[in-house]
Order: sequence, then structure tokens, then C-alpha cells
Amino acid sequence: MTPGDKAVDVAPGAPITIAAVGGKLTQVVLKNDAGEPVKGRLSPDATSWIAAEPLGFGRTYTATAAGQGTDGKPATLTSSFTTATARFKADLSMNPLDGQTVGVGQPLAFYFDVDIADKAAVERAIQISTTPAVQGAFYWFDDSEVHWRPKEYWPAGTKITIRATIYGKHFGDGVFGNNDRVANITVGRAITAIVDGASHQMEVAIDGKVARNIPISTGKPGHETPVGTYVVMSEHTDYTMDSSTYGVPADSPLGYRTEVDVASRMSNSGIFYHSAPWSVGDQGHRNVSHGCINMSTENAAWLQEISQKGDIIVVRNTGGPTLEPWDGLGDWQIPWTEWQKGNR
Repeated sequence: MTPGDKAVDVAPGAPITIAAVGGKLTQVVLKNDAGEPVKGRLSPDATSWIAAEPLGFGRTYTATAAGQGTDGKPATLTSSFTTATARFKADLSMNPLDGQTVGVGQPLAFYFDVDIADKAAVERAIQISTTPAVQGAFYWFDDSEVHWRPKEYWPAGTKITIRATIYGKHFGDGVFGNNDRVANITVGRAITAIVDGASHQMEVAIDGKVARNIPISTGKPGHETPVGTYVVMSEHTDYTMDSSTYGVPADSPLGYRTEVDVASRMSNSGIFYHSAPWSVGDQGHRNVSHGCINMSTENAAWLQEISQKGDIIVVRNTGGPTLEPWDGLGDWQIPWTEWQKGNR
């Protein structure tokens, strides 16, 4: 029997198994300290039994198993154990969510509400399966946030299933997973864009074929748009662009508070592509923005209509700094050789 008799601090999410050696099981009963039975499954050949529902925290369980040897003689076993009491039950949130369709650059992001000591235990608890199969790995951005992404962009049409079976799993220092999470996600068409700050053009491709060249304006001197591979984070209409969200008061000489018809977020630091009818005369000719990618309302609406969060936008030749991997979903800024080490 696993766990053994008189075991203590058993993780409620650990497998509870009883096996017969040289015979078969005839009956297994597992009850908690209130006398309530725990559901279980007997193997087709009656040689093993496993608990089929999670156990509670801080409870005592008693198992009684009966079996029969190959010689026909009966055998019984009784065992009891106590489950652990959690110092903290960790909740998990995810991005993307169940049922969403995402772009080919979308990482799978997992956020805990407490720091995790045993990161390998978390990685074992989060199971990711895909059709078609892809090579991928986890990478920790800090002690409570871990992402999983494939080595290359997702193939269009990939089906992703996430099973975060964290309940009752011990993640170190008395922290246990609280609620399991499940998500089924679909990768949509491959929408990729290349922004060139020198030519002031954005080239948009759909499934590898150029669909449109869009005149744009990137960040002006002193506000150069960071270069790198961005992942579209969210899409908005009738959005307020507000410099105070990144520390510049709207009423200061360099501040602004402007309503735009179309805006898609590319970073936490406030980089968007958005409609900018006031700079149409500059688009395709010079860089005049505060760091965002300006385009006409018609082009911004078209791009947002064909795309979804998780699409890739590569920014080049702006004279700006390099996009930081932690700024939004800058996962693709980390080379695969470094990513697969995990940063645990």
C-alpha cells in the first residue's frame, strides 16, 4: 500500500494505491475520519486499486483491503495515514483561457498567488499536450510566474490541451496547489507582421503570404520603439491612450490622454499599434509617436479584424532599445538554448 501504514503529511494530491502481489484484490475500502468512503478504481485484472478522487487536507484515512492468493488463500491488510495541512493553498490563473483561439506566438502563461519553492513539482503537475506534437519547455520569469512555449512558433491550427492538476500537490515550504485548471485552446491562422522603423512600413503576412503593406510611424527621437519580437496581448476599440499609465502625467509637457478607435496592446510598458488619424501625413515618412506604432484608422481596423491575441509583430530599425523579455509577452526574446534551461 502506498502510502504505508501510519504515514503522515501525505500530500492530498499524491496517488493512493493498493496492489496485490501473487494474487488479486477482492475488495478495497478507503474511508476518511468521518467514515465517508473514497471512490476508487480497480484494474481490469484486479491486481491494483487507485483512489479516484482527491483527498482532503489534514484528514486521517483508513484502508481495508482483501485479496486472494494464487493458492486460493485469503489475505487482508489494514492501514491508516494522515494527510498534510497546508501552510498556504496556491491558486493558479492562466493565459490563454479555455475555448480561446490564439495566434502562433502565444505562450502559455501560468501565474500563482504565492512564490513557489519546488518549481520542478509545478512543471510535473502541469501537463500540456498538442496536436500536432511540438517541442516545448517551461521558463520561470520569477518565483510565481512560469511560461511554456514551443521551440518555434505554433503551427497554424494546433490544438492545445492544458491539464494543470495541481490540487493537493506539494510545491515546497508547506505550499500546496488548490484548484485544478483545464483549458482547450486552438491556434488560428498564422498572422505575422514586420515593422521597419527605417522604411516606415509594416508588412503583414497571412499564412506566409504578404497580405498588406501598411504605412506606419514609430517612436520619435527620445521615444524610440523598442526592437524585438512582440506578442499581441489584447485588442481594444474606443480606447484611451494615457501616458500616466507608464509614469508620465497626462497634463505634463510630454504627457497625453487621447481617445483612439482601435488599439492592440503589445507590451506592459505601453506599446500599442493603434489608429492615429492625426499622424496620417507622417505615416510612411517619419517617426513621430511616443513609442507606439501609428497607422490609419482603416489599416488598424483591418489588422485587428483579421488577427487575434498571440499574433507576432517583429519591430526593427527604430533606433530603440531591445524589448525586455518580461515586458508583456516577450518570450521570443529569449533564445531557445537559454529558454529550455528553465531559469528555475
